[in-house]
Amino acid sequence: MTVAITFLGGARTVTGSMHLVTTNSSNTILDCGLFYGHRDQYYDVNSAFSFLPENVDSCVLSHAHIDHCGNIPNLIKKGFRGAIHCTPATRDLCRYMLPDSGHVQEEDIRYVNKINKKRGLPPRQPLYTKKEAEKSLKFLRSLEYHKTLSINEDVNLTFYDAGHILGSAVSVLDIKARKKSLRLAYAVDLGRSGMPLLRDPESPKDIDYMIIESTYGGRAHEDIKEAEDELARVITRTVKRGGKVIIPSFALERTQLIVFFISHLMKKKKIGKIPIFVDGPLAVNLTKVFRSHWSYFDEVTQMDIRNNEDPLGYEAVTYIKNVNQSKKLNEIKKPVIIISGSGMCENGRILHHLKNNVENPRNTIVVIGYMAEDTLGRSIVEKKKIVRIFGRPYDMNAEVVIINAFSSHADKYALTDYIESCREKLKQIFIVHGDIEQSEALRQRISRKLNMKPRIPAKGEVVYVK
Repeated sequence: MTVAITFLGGARTVTGSMHLVTTNSSNTILDCGLFYGHRDQYYDVNSAFSFLPENVDSCVLSHAHIDHCGNIPNLIKKGFRGAIHCTPATRDLCRYMLPDSGHVQEEDIRYVNKINKKRGLPPRQPLYTKKEAEKSLKFLRSLEYHKTLSINEDVNLTFYDAGHILGSAVSVLDIKARKKSLRLAYAVDLGRSGMPLLRDPESPKDIDYMIIESTYGGRAHEDIKEAEDELARVITRTVKRGGKVIIPSFALERTQLIVFFISHLMKKKKIGKIPIFVDGPLAVNLTKVFRSHWSYFDEVTQMDIRNNEDPLGYEAVTYIKNVNQSKKLNEIKKPVIIISGSGMCENGRILHHLKNNVENPRNTIVVIGYMAEDTLGRSIVEKKKIVRIFGRPYDMNAEVVIINAFSSHADKYALTDYIESCREKLKQIFIVHGDIEQSEALRQRISRKLNMKPRIPAKGEVVYVK
């Protein structure tokens, strides 16, 4: 039996993860994420599939980040009727993530159509609506870690903890044949060992083939304790000059993690008490899901909860859902910390906070996560003198601080170590989910350290494995 893997998204780029696994009897897609880029490219890439969705038997969803799950409503809209398999926590997170994404699609296209109307251009349609996203939720089927499920005639699925975000999974497909079977591990995205809140990534055994991410394939994270100290210094000096700390953050995982660290700094009195605002209904709702799935946390955090301590700083943080309350944050003149989405500064309330704060040199923009190419977030990371927000230019006078250590992605050392922990039967590694220079750096490192020859497949490339 020959198995074909077609790399459809997240190949030689970071976003839009989606890969098709084809056997003699079934078609399974691994993730169905949204690709991020300029608006026209965004709609062109995400609106069409290179396969017929109705011919796909099942979808395996690694976790609830939008670049991995965000095109599921469109997949169903175009004919997919199979089951979408994920962990219980991923299922519950998607109940908020996908409808919110649908809302974002509608709001964005409403803005585009206002411009098109003035230009005499025809109106456009969103990728999918909030209502269509809500309909897609009925296709989600939950599977706990370490339980094995037959998802197709010749494919069994087992999830292992990826340690990336709440409920994230390394998906292992056991593909059956009469004489021979093979084991494919999908380790996209992979978390970091030793981080607080969540458990460390698990390494499945007897893997024949592995698809692995490379977001930080050529980079090393600084020590998390040093990052915590750097965050304390940034907050302290911003407060001294009377400014605000603005933190663009993904509503899922990064918001909860940064709240954990800031609350911890206050508890240890490394920073003074300063008002913290988490602005956005999505972040508020997702934090509730974190609280309801605290059994996914690491042992230290679970012990804190049993001792009636709140690891997510509920008492020290104001969670804002109401739009009017969000607007009032811009009226505050004293130092505050504002954490808001989206993480790459492409939509959401963070745009309003940036618009109102980037030109003030007393303020600080703290970047705590990856910013894809062609996003406002990347312009901030590159410290461009002028950035465009809502189509208008703004002078970037605020201090910009980049702290990559809060990333929930494994770095080059952790990725190599992870592959080595699974390498006993490993025949081939496919490197995806990274800018090409990061993927190439990881490929060279694996070749040098592990004496293996990984491949970096291009988008649309088909690889046959046996």
